Amino acid sequence: MAHRWRDNGLRYGLVTRVFHWSMAAILLWQFSGIVINRLFGRSALSDFLNSTHGELGAAILLLAASRALWGFYNLANRPRHERGILGTAARLGHIGLYVLMLFIPAVAFLRAFGSEWGLALFGIQFVPQGNERVEWMVAPANLLHGIFAWTLLALVAGHIAMALIHRFVWKDEVVGRMAGKMPTPQAAE
Repeated sequence: MAHRWRDNGLRYGLVTRVFHWSMAAILLWQFSGIVINRLFGRSALSDFLNSTHGELGAAILLLAASRALWGFYNLANRPRHERGILGTAARLGHIGLYVLMLFIPAVAFLRAFGSEWGLALFGIQFVPQGNERVEWMVAPANLLHGIFAWTLLALVAGHIAMALIHRFVWKDEVVGRMAGKMPTPQAAE
């Protein structure tokens, strides 16, 4: 039974899959509010979706850090990437996703700590409003948070595109690894 929780060479375990799909849902929510606002302007829907931006940013930071630690713990047991340029691209893409999912909310929290806005999450005021602005804490997020968020969205789109290519073009078992399905045995040649 414990083997279902952990990754193995054929598929990702339950813990990895819960991290993956939870983060996918949160990122979908985060980007939906931003994209709807950009495409159609501010509305009740975009305000509703964006009203949880800070809280979900905190959840992304916590989940990404936990997922990275879990990934390192399971590193020897994880399904392997392909060899060659496609495998290298997949590894680099995954590293980029992790780095951005950690960096983007971290720099936003740095801005919150250094701004006069304060920081309230889940109804709890962590940093009081009205503090003196600390420019070296605010400037990096003002410069990088949005640019890197759009970069993350592009990487997520590429990740989804590659999953679809694996599933419908190459018809291999890669998507099944994250869906929890065991690979089908191949006939002996």
